[in-house]
This record gives sequence, C-alpha cells and structure tokens, in this order.
Amino acid sequence: MIRKKKAFAAMIPALALVATACQENPGAAAQQPYAPATTQAAGAAYPAEPAGGKNAGAPNLPGADPQDPQGGGQTSAPPAGGGGQGGDGGQTGEPPAGGGQDGGQNGGGEQESPPPAGGDQGDGQDGGQGDGQNGGQDGGQGDGQNGGQGDGQDGGQGDGQDGGNEAPPIPELRADQYVSIRQAPRVRQPRQSRQASTGVFASNCGVNEGQAHSNPDNVLAAPGVVNGAHHIHDYVGNLDTNAFSTDETFAAAGTTCTNGDKSAYFWPVIRLRDGQDDSDRAEQSTADGNIGSIVTPSSVKLQYFGNARSKVVAMPRFIRVATGDAKAVTNGLANAHASWTCTGFENRAFTDKYPLCPEGSQVLRVLNFPSCWDGQNTDSANHRDHIKFTDPRTGACPQGTKAVPQLRMTLAYDVPAEPLKFALDSFPESGHDPVTDHGDLINVMDEALMQKAVNAINRGAGTRSGTKIKRPRYRR
Repeated sequence: MIRKKKAFAAMIPALALVATACQENPGAAAQQPYAPATTQAAGAAYPAEPAGGKNAGAPNLPGADPQDPQGGGQTSAPPAGGGGQGGDGGQTGEPPAGGGQDGGQNGGGEQESPPPAGGDQGDGQDGGQGDGQNGGQDGGQGDGQNGGQGDGQDGGQGDGQDGGNEAPPIPELRADQYVSIRQAPRVRQPRQSRQASTGVFASNCGVNEGQAHSNPDNVLAAPGVVNGAHHIHDYVGNLDTNAFSTDETFAAAGTTCTNGDKSAYFWPVIRLRDGQDDSDRAEQSTADGNIGSIVTPSSVKLQYFGNARSKVVAMPRFIRVATGDAKAVTNGLANAHASWTCTGFENRAFTDKYPLCPEGSQVLRVLNFPSCWDGQNTDSANHRDHIKFTDPRTGACPQGTKAVPQLRMTLAYDVPAEPLKFALDSFPESGHDPVTDHGDLINVMDEALMQKAVNAINRGAGTRSGTKIKRPRYRR
C-alpha cells in the first residue's frame, strides 16, 4: 500500500508536465505588414530661385548618412524593423529648428507662390514637426532622435533592427507610386526679410557622362566600406571620391568643375527598369535589387543660395553635408527632404511619388541641403547634428547656428511618363521608393572660391555666374 501511494505521488507531477506541454504556445505577436508612406505635401520651402520680389524665397535626405547613412557600414542591408533606427526619423527631423525662435521675429510667414525650381520641400515635410521639435529640438529632441538615429541608419541600422525581430518583407515598386505632376502639392517658401542674402553662386561640374565616375560606396556615411551604399552613386566634381577617400586625397585630386571647385557631389542613379545593365557592377547591382540601364541626367545644376533672414558666412572646407534618407521606408519620413517634380511645374512637387510629366517636360529631382552650421564641426556621429535645416516657415536658422551657403542640386532626366518604367536605385529593403532619394556634399572649395561664393550670395544681385536670372514661368 505504501508503494502504491509513492507511485501515485510520483505520477502527479509527471501528468502536470504533460498537460503543460499540450497547451498552446502563445508565441510572438504577428509582424505588421509594410505600410507604404502616404503622400507628403511639398509644403516645404524651395529656396528662392533668385532674388527679387516679395515672392523670392530662401533655400531649402541619415543619422549616419541621413540618406545614405543607411547604406552605411552595414553592408548587410536588410530592412530591419525599425527598432532604434526608426527613431531616427525624427532624428534630424530637425530640419527647421530655429522656427519659432526666429520665426515671428522677422515677421515672415510662409507664402504659397511658385518658387523656383526645387526646394526646401524637405523641410516642409519636416515642417511643423520640425518647428515644434525645434523649440526643444536641439535641446532634447534632436538629441534623443539624433542620438541613435544617425547611428542606427548608418552602420548601426542593421543592428538596431536585429533585436531578435524578423525582418519585414521587402516592399515592391508599385504603379500607384507614379502620379501626374498636376496632382502634386504646391511648394511653399518663406518670405524674405530685408536682411536676406538673395544672390546665387553656381558650379558647373558636368553630368557624369557615360558613368565615368560612379560606384556603390558612400564615403560620407560608410567610409572604408566597399559597396557601403548597396546602390550606385553618380559623382561630379572631385575625381577621387570612393570608400577610401580622405581630406588629403580630396585636396590633391582634380575636378570636373569648370571653376576649380573640388567638392564631391553625389546622388543615387535612376534606371530604366527594362533596360540592360552592361557595366562591370551589374552582378552586384542585381544582387542588391537594382536592375536596368542607368540614365545619365540631361542636366545637373549645382547652385548655392542664401538665407531668407540673414547674410551667410563661409562653410568650412571638408564639411560633410547630407540631405534625405535612403532608408526612409524603415526609418520614417522625418529626414525625407527630396522633391520630385517636372520642368515647367517646379511650383509643385512630391516627396514620396514619382512624377509623370506631360510631353516635352522632364523629371526633376530637387535636393536641398541643410545650411545652418554649428560653427565648430565638419561632421557629427549621425552626419546631421553639425548642420541643420532652416525653419520651413520663416527660413531662419536655429539659435546657436550660422547660415552658410545652401546647396541645391537639380537633376533633370528624360524618361518615359509611364508607371514602373523608371526608378531610383535604393537599398534592398527600400524597394526603390522615391521617398528615399538623397544626396551628399563634401565641400572642398578652397578659401578664395568659397569667399567668392559668399560675396556673390550676400550681394544679392540676382545673378548666376554674371547672368541676370529671369523669374520662371510655370505650366498649369
């Protein structure tokens, strides 16, 4: 009897274990499907095309390479979920900053009028958010966001995403991402004050004909990493721009710019999706999801504008400046600063749609760069904290920063006005989304040329290389 009781007692825990094993495992929550970005208003300021009139405006995509940062050191490229990197979004979300601060000060609210071609739209998207942020943006928000953000985007991006979460499915290019330019939001620009610097300085550096200088590196966001961008970049200006470039090699190199500007200017290429890639990088590009023949821009404008509220000072040599976010699909839209428009319709633009242009009109990519320098650094951990965007409503720089010449890249392309026919090179996880457009600048102008640019901008004569600028007319 005693043996039976002992045996029965031993069976109870065993039965409990069996019952537990039979219970349904709760498991992890199902992952949310990728949600495409909604259309962003271009209500961002396009810097003014040049000076003049009450409508003239002031100039306008990661952690790491806001835009390419992503590409950063992560040569692994998977999407990742968001984690710490997602926070990035806001990170440089600071574009505007200064907002309220200078804001009403000069009285200028924003006005909606057809601005020059291209613009600070990026800011607009950061728009209000930037403002609110800005108040404490630099203080706390910027920090928190920027902190990990840049990092996340760049090299760390992959890391943050890892966190044990399974990567979301890679989004596919969709026909609904191509929309008639006539449906694009109007571009807004800040009014200029009497203290505005309204001149324009330009460098003519060519269009990188025949892909003479291109590679999948990003020395700004991922120095020393071959294929750090996972997509092809077009380069003009400095002839020594690759993963291993240094300030010394930049200074010693030649340039494609006719005025001796040795700065490095680069951006991701556009491809015709049904074309053939015959380059020696075709295999790597295909592996990264970038297929088709690369389109050479029909024109490339590199223009430096002033500030709507003040004169500008020289930017330091070798400063790194980036705009846009190559991983906006996973990081969020806070740093998406590119504008997509068409020739003749520059007063309208998208941030997250490819424009379908009418016959005779070309696709335009307008990349406006931040222009409010902290006065000390030529780079920062996330490639954003040392130079910020102006307030999208007032055009003012955040308190504690100095206005420097603002670069605007305007790239024109002759491509079919049909959905899915052309697309931007991107990281695999970004699915060629137009919201991931971005550009980079490493300033290598010598002191004399930079001072020439500053003088031209501050004089505000409304000239470009000595030629009177005509106010543009826009099509409806």
